[in-house]
Formats: sequence, structure tokens, C-alpha cells
Amino acid sequence: MTMVTEFLLLGFQGGQILRIFMFCLLLVVYCETVCGNLLIITLVSTTRNLHTPMYFFISQLSVSDILLITDIVPNLLYILLNNGASISFNNCFTQLYFFCVFVLFECFILTVMSYDRYVAICNPLHYSSIMTSGHCVKFICLCWAVSFALVLIYVVTTSTLRFCKPNILDHFFCDYIPLLENSCSDTLIVKIEVGFVSIPVVIMPIIIIIASYTNIIVTILRIPSSSGRQKTFSTCSSHLIVVSIYYWTLFSVYVVPTKGLSSNTNKVLSLLYTMFTPVINPFIYSLRNKDIMKALKLFFLRGNKMIDFD
Repeated sequence: MTMVTEFLLLGFQGGQILRIFMFCLLLVVYCETVCGNLLIITLVSTTRNLHTPMYFFISQLSVSDILLITDIVPNLLYILLNNGASISFNNCFTQLYFFCVFVLFECFILTVMSYDRYVAICNPLHYSSIMTSGHCVKFICLCWAVSFALVLIYVVTTSTLRFCKPNILDHFFCDYIPLLENSCSDTLIVKIEVGFVSIPVVIMPIIIIIASYTNIIVTILRIPSSSGRQKTFSTCSSHLIVVSIYYWTLFSVYVVPTKGLSSNTNKVLSLLYTMFTPVINPFIYSLRNKDIMKALKLFFLRGNKMIDFD
């Protein structure tokens, strides 16, 4: 039995014109994602009014978005130019590892952000004592540590599987499902591990998010004035939109049965959470947030003054 030392990623098969169009489109999306999220990080770090737990978590989400899309897109662009490309065994699992780490971190950070909104709205008198800067840093460190540790468990197990020829992955990156489909050994142990990992990774965050927003909605409904309800809800509406989009895209790929769908349809769905959510997050948080819009105007005003001075 011949063991493989590399995989062939097919990417998006099609004519040269289509691939060039996708290359240009994805390159623009990638640049917009990196620039947009870097702008959010810069605004949060340089604007004193944004030195709050909520914006600190938003900046960490932007860091994760940049890392996630950078793990996927550069190699995808190379695949599009060459109508498929090979990737070594070690590089494939390295890409899978960091991809899963960034995805899990976003699940955790979105959960922490929902808890932050819960404390701010449902327990405002104790907010400053609960969401201290030290606690926020500990939350972020814990999210990163748990993500790296949990992913390591099943990525190492998956890498010990036997992969036989043909070593073709009909995808645009080394994802978990295509790798299992390519394996010629029993994958039951890996699937069991993933099932156990899914409990703290997927189920618990969803429960916390649902519980947080249930209490938030109940608290908002108790506010007597409609303007007060609208103002309070606006502080968490952006986060709720991001959570809904992110989990919908993840569930559409990994939970909803996709056997009846074509491989290209599955790839398009994968594009949603690897590229669509990272590129729209800065727009959601900036366009729907007065504080960030004010900081953005001041940022460009300072830049214009520096240009005039020069």
C-alpha cells in the first residue's frame, strides 16, 4: 500500500477566465478584510474612548479574522492560478491545525462577548468590577489556550490515519471532512474524539450565548420607554448579527447534511465562514456603532492634518 506524502488540492475547477475572475475577486476581498480589521485594531488601540472591554474583544475578533483568512487565501490564490496545486503532508495538517484554532477561538470570543453584553445590560452596577482589564486579558488568554489544546487532540489523531492514493482533495484547503474521506483507515476514533470535543467547543458556547441573550431580551422588554429599549438593544445588535451569521455558516457546512450537494456548492458554503464573515465584521461593527464611527472620523482628520503639515 503506497502512502502519500502530499495532497493535491483541486480548488475551483473551471476555465481560465473564471479562475482569473475568482482570483481578482478573492484578492480584493482579502485586502479589504486585512485593511478593515487592521483599521479596527488601530482605532481601538489608539482611541481612549474605545478602551473598554467590548471594544477590546472586538479588536481580538479582528485579530482572529486576519489570521483565519491569511491561513486560507494566499494558498487558494496560488491554486486558482495553477488550476490546482499540491501541498505537502506536514503543510496540510499545519494549515488544518491553525484553521481549526482560529475557528474555535472565534466561537469562544463571540461567547465571551455575549457574556460581556449580558453583564453590561443585566447587571450594570457590577459591570466595572466584573469586566476588569485583568479579567478581560485572562478571558482572551484562556480562549487561545483552550483552542490550541483542543484542536491539537484531534488534529494529531487525524494525522496518524493512513492516506492512500489517489491523494486528491476536492477542496480549496485542507479541511477536516475531505481528509477523512480520503483516508483508507478506520476513522471512527477520530469521529468520536471530534464528538467529545464538540461539547465544549460548540454546544456549551451556544448554550451560553442563548442564555445571555434570553436574559438580555427579558431585561430590555422591562424598560418602560421605547427609546430606552432601542438604545439598549443597539449596544448588542451588532454582536448578535455577527453571531448569527457566523454560526449559520458553520452549521451549513458541518451540521446540515450535504450529501445531495455538489462539491462546488460545498466549497462555496466553506467560503462563507472563511472569507465572508471576516470581511463583513468590520463593516457591521463600524457602520452600526457611533463610537467607532466617531473614532474613524477623528482618525482620518488626524491623517489629513499630518498630510497638510508635510
